[in-house]
Amino acid sequence: MTGLPFNSESPGNEPTRPERAMTVAELAGRIKRALADGLPSKVRVVGEVSNLSDRTHWFFSLKDDGAAMRCVCFASNAKRVGFPMRDGMQVVVTGRVDFYDAQGSVQLYVDTIEPVGQGALELRLRQMIAELKELGYFDLEYKKPLPMMPTRIAVVTSRNAAALQDVINTASRRWPGCRLYLYDVRVQGESAAGEIAEALGRLSKHGEKLGIDAVILTRGGGSIEDLWAFNERVVADAVYKCKLPIVAAIGHETDTTVAELVADARCATPTQAAMTLIPEREALQHQVHQLGQRMAMMVSRQVEHAGQRLASASRHTLFRNPQRLIDQSAQQLDENVRRLRGAMPRRLAVDAATLDALTRQLDSISPDSVLERGYSYTLDADGKVLKHTTDTRAGKRITTVLADGRINSTVDSHSTASAAPKKMKRRRPNKSEAHGPGLFETDNSR
Repeated sequence: MTGLPFNSESPGNEPTRPERAMTVAELAGRIKRALADGLPSKVRVVGEVSNLSDRTHWFFSLKDDGAAMRCVCFASNAKRVGFPMRDGMQVVVTGRVDFYDAQGSVQLYVDTIEPVGQGALELRLRQMIAELKELGYFDLEYKKPLPMMPTRIAVVTSRNAAALQDVINTASRRWPGCRLYLYDVRVQGESAAGEIAEALGRLSKHGEKLGIDAVILTRGGGSIEDLWAFNERVVADAVYKCKLPIVAAIGHETDTTVAELVADARCATPTQAAMTLIPEREALQHQVHQLGQRMAMMVSRQVEHAGQRLASASRHTLFRNPQRLIDQSAQQLDENVRRLRGAMPRRLAVDAATLDALTRQLDSISPDSVLERGYSYTLDADGKVLKHTTDTRAGKRITTVLADGRINSTVDSHSTASAAPKKMKRRRPNKSEAHGPGLFETDNSR
């Protein structure tokens, strides 16, 4: 039988045998060296994430329509990835290709991961939000209060946007008296962010002069790329610095843009933004009606209370019989006059008696009264009262004052109390016999 071309045992086709059999480790080493020699040390590969296993390290496959490559991203590198990984995401990974001996497979060891397309925009959005949050752009203390009853509102959007018509319809239905002013700008594309920021800057500068009370910044839904103008830093700065309160409604309810986070109020839809700013006519009428009823009730209660006070006052004696009050007061006056007239003589009599007693007491202790009781006092030639024998000397003239006159004499001699015969004795005068200095009482015992 003719052998097949690939049959090694066919006649004329001798098999080629290696010099010796390699070990598995030797083959793995050759594969490693071949990969190291044939590929650069770092490669960038784009593909779709699949079979993601998010444990301590990230294990996943990177695939496209033609092939798949096993990848591993160690925890130290995975922590630096600034977005959540998920299956189906398009990414660009950077790393090295190596042979994993234990499993006998070629793997891509990933150092960095970057999102592609929408993923890249989401990463930029998260970075922008984190930066502005750190700067305080979202703090409630910088949020301006919304006007309770605005009369003029500026709407910053595209003339062709469906959101504009939603705002107009809502405003005309809720309160036709509120006037809307359109500031026409692009809301999508490269120049949109600049136009929006310029519009907000002009409204902030001239809005008060124009009588603008608030601003509605809005547009309809779209992809993240369509809404990206409202995530630009220049728009965030313009919203933050605007002097007028801003209500932002960008995209659908699930969309969140930087401009909405910085704005003073965020609404899910343009219609909700208009409802937030513009009061409803029927609600205002109902509120006015309720206030009118409350005021009428308060006035009625005041009138009723005043009537009760008037009725109570009318029952008072002053109004029913004023002469009776006059008579009572006259009687009380007469009684007071009578008591006053009786009190005055009694008071005068008491005061006169007191005066007489004090006069008698004063007379009893006067110097003349003391002299009448036998006392005397002596004066020197200068009229000074002598208190001690040493106050004069022999040959000096002295005057003795008695009750009925004076005796002038000349001092012959004098002696102290211890040497002189004891003709006089001193005693402490009682209260009724108090006298001045130099007075003494005669001792009549001798």
